[in-house]
Amino acid sequence: MASIWLFLVFFGAIYAKIDTGLLGGSLPLQNPNFQTNGFDPATSTFGSGEPIAGVSTAHWLGTDAIARDTFARIVHGGWVSLVVVVVSAGCGIIIGGFLGSLVGFVRGRTETIVMASVDVILAFPALVLLLALVSIFEVRNLFVISAVIGVLSIPAYTRVARANSLAVSSREFVTAARAIGTKPSRILFREVIPNVLPTLLAYAMVAAAFVVVVEGSLSFLGLSVQLPTATWGNMINQARRDIKINVAQVIWPSLALSITVLSLNQVGDFFQQRREVRGSNL
Repeated sequence: MASIWLFLVFFGAIYAKIDTGLLGGSLPLQNPNFQTNGFDPATSTFGSGEPIAGVSTAHWLGTDAIARDTFARIVHGGWVSLVVVVVSAGCGIIIGGFLGSLVGFVRGRTETIVMASVDVILAFPALVLLLALVSIFEVRNLFVISAVIGVLSIPAYTRVARANSLAVSSREFVTAARAIGTKPSRILFREVIPNVLPTLLAYAMVAAAFVVVVEGSLSFLGLSVQLPTATWGNMINQARRDIKINVAQVIWPSLALSITVLSLNQVGDFFQQRREVRGSNL
């Protein structure tokens, strides 16, 4: 079920991006920023006198306080989470994974310098540092925010990769490769990194859950992408002001966020279990 949910989030995010970015909204998904109860130019107010819509065939999850379709906004919000997860995981696996595998294999002074730098970075609370950077520089670009989160993710991936690289480097097949004179670079890329990668992928799923929460927190505080771009965090923030009138508009994005985080953790646990079985057979 967890993998099915993640597939639906992934498919919905890509579908929404293609709809708005390439096809100009021609696909059967409502515009997430269209206010269905209209605008009166005479009074410069929104609202046609009709009540905000509840759950119906026209609006599967109802509409928010200014009559925007909630289902469409949740689907579009998935794109923001997807981009942040992919960029942060990519930075962590490629950069952090390589550094950790390298220092775990070569050891010596290189390991000391790299891991000391990693420990210094980890000494700063990542979320506090991210909040400070976003607030000071007033960054509201999705890819910039994703890149910052990705850079802050590198130290954790480095430590995971190093721990696994140390274990793999002492295995018999690595010792045999050294004994027959194989170049260290070849051993690193042919023997060490491929055996470290499965653990990194499992960790990436768990780390992705944390990244989704971080992005949601930034959105809730108004420090993520610019409004009116839909994200699950800013949907919760905007709906909380009318929570006594329409609590459902807080529940829907909260459920989307919670189920996604839970699903990422479960899939990560599955990959970790498969990794342990594979490692015991080496």
